[in-house]
Amino acid sequence: MKRLFSNLLFKVFIAIVLGIVFGLYLPESINRIFTTFNSFFGQFLSFSIPLIIMGLIMPAISDLGKGAGKLLLLTVAIAYGSTLFSGFSTYFITSGIFPSLLESHVNDVAQVADPGRELTPYFSINIPPILDVMSALVLAFIIGLGLSFQENSSLKLVVRDFEKIIMQVIEKIIVPLLPLFILGIFASMAFNGQVFSILKVFISIIGVIFALHIVLLLLQYTIAGAFTKRNPIKLLGNMIPAYFTALGTQSSAATIPVTLEQTLKNGVSEKIAGFVIPLCATIHLSGSIMKITACAMALMILHGMPFSFTLFAGFIFMLGIAMVAAPGVPGGAIMAAVGILQSMLGFNEEMIGLMIALYIAMDSFGTACNVTGDGAIAIVVDKITKEKLVA
Repeated sequence: MKRLFSNLLFKVFIAIVLGIVFGLYLPESINRIFTTFNSFFGQFLSFSIPLIIMGLIMPAISDLGKGAGKLLLLTVAIAYGSTLFSGFSTYFITSGIFPSLLESHVNDVAQVADPGRELTPYFSINIPPILDVMSALVLAFIIGLGLSFQENSSLKLVVRDFEKIIMQVIEKIIVPLLPLFILGIFASMAFNGQVFSILKVFISIIGVIFALHIVLLLLQYTIAGAFTKRNPIKLLGNMIPAYFTALGTQSSAATIPVTLEQTLKNGVSEKIAGFVIPLCATIHLSGSIMKITACAMALMILHGMPFSFTLFAGFIFMLGIAMVAAPGVPGGAIMAAVGILQSMLGFNEEMIGLMIALYIAMDSFGTACNVTGDGAIAIVVDKITKEKLVA
């Protein structure tokens, strides 16, 4: 039972249920307490996002320069290409499906929302961030790339200590308080009459994304199978233990031993598998970018916000880089993406909360998609390196 209550997905589910109950049945004075907390937590989150970006991206990029050479460049290129392919294919597919699928929900929200029943906080505290998101990203890239060429640098030790502090902020403050933040959002939506329309949207979005991630895995292994002239279904079948392990752990890093073992069963050399699998656990996030792209588009449609390919192209390119900093905790990728959602797509606090809830609801499937796809990349890299050795 203790393990069950420590599960973030379970906590988010309970928060959604309690938020709906509180919003429907508790008086306004009580619900305003949750709105006050959300106001403060939203300010703290906005303040923390630039620091999170710097604390996670700087060491992640600096580590990419350690004795990897051409094999590193090859693996990174394939992994980033796979992530971008997932993001752009998700955009094109969902941009054709979601407008008609969510149209009725947009109308429902517009009809049931009652501006007179909006909850307001008892008080608010303004906590301006030290840097804006884009400045933090650029600074993190510059410092990270510079440190990647430094063998013995005292600044690298500082960056590592800063990363530990940021991880503590995420694990000890932000993640534990996320369920309460989500509770407040759903209490507010229930209070003003939007919640049931939102829940119907959740079900629709999750169904579409689950189907897309299965198709993506089949496509990844079809390419790997065609590249190596092997049966893609058999290759994918060998990765099933890694897929289900990731479903349970919700962590690519925690699944590395199983992913590595199953990749070896697919005939990948021990040297290549031992290099590619741990690296891809950090940089290959095709399932995560699929969830974030699809959920972002759905919420923009739901809130009547315009979107375009140009807007999402820049978002997807930047997201593919920023998510490299995703910490090894459930829902880590969405925490790394919050700043970009705010700065590039214009998400407000309520939309960020819904994104987090949606993402965590599907976190297991996204992680499983990431991990299983790592095996396909290892197969391709192994084939390329063997051909070069023969040549």
